[in-house]
Amino acid sequence: MLCVSWNVNGLRACVNKGFSDFFKEVNADIFAIQETKLQKGQIDLEFDGYTSYFNDAIKKGYSGVAIYTKKQPLHVTYGLGIEEHDQEGRVITLEFEKFYFITVYTPNSKRELERLDYRQVWEDAFRTYVNDLKKNKPVVICGDLNVAHQEIDLKNDKTNHKNAGFTDEERAKFTELLDSGFIDTFRYKYPDKEVYSWWSYMFKAREKNAGWRIDYFVVSQDLKDNIEDAYIYTDIMGSDHCPVGVQLEGLE
Repeated sequence: MLCVSWNVNGLRACVNKGFSDFFKEVNADIFAIQETKLQKGQIDLEFDGYTSYFNDAIKKGYSGVAIYTKKQPLHVTYGLGIEEHDQEGRVITLEFEKFYFITVYTPNSKRELERLDYRQVWEDAFRTYVNDLKKNKPVVICGDLNVAHQEIDLKNDKTNHKNAGFTDEERAKFTELLDSGFIDTFRYKYPDKEVYSWWSYMFKAREKNAGWRIDYFVVSQDLKDNIEDAYIYTDIMGSDHCPVGVQLEGLE
């Protein structure tokens, strides 16, 4: 089963930059999207054989996530079930027979780390949420987690230390998530590979490959033997992020 995730940085804009071509070419069983930046009714984008689910932010043109799936879920949940966290369209959970599938767009701590305190609260709430699900069946998490976990996960680790996305606090929260029983699938398959999934639009960062790996597939430990491969589609344009993917066997 192939799962793909992409922060499109505006779905309507990305559609004009080849989104549908990649969607059809990759032919994923489940395709998750972050940062749709739209409200219901602002786009009519359907694909044969897929059912779509959208969770939009209340604030127009902000955040938002979506999932297209060939597999029909047993149940769909939007958000974490906590009002203070569920205004920005950041989480969708699909329950299938053998596993839960979650797409998430983790809050950015922003410049001057103005949202870092809120980010810590969010991280704890999200970790509790996924661990509660994990008690029932395996969990697959994907999305823009807005953190480069290790020095290998960004080009300029020294100059970015204590910047949003590479603070000690954010990295520690990601470690807490993994330590609670989850696996970073790409790092599990490729422990030494320096590949990035996001590049700033400034300073020709993508051209120079001065990037960050902040987009992930994270799965619960009980899916360790199901991880066939992990992918970062660095040649796919259309956003400041590129898509990422994972091949999971035995969940069909």
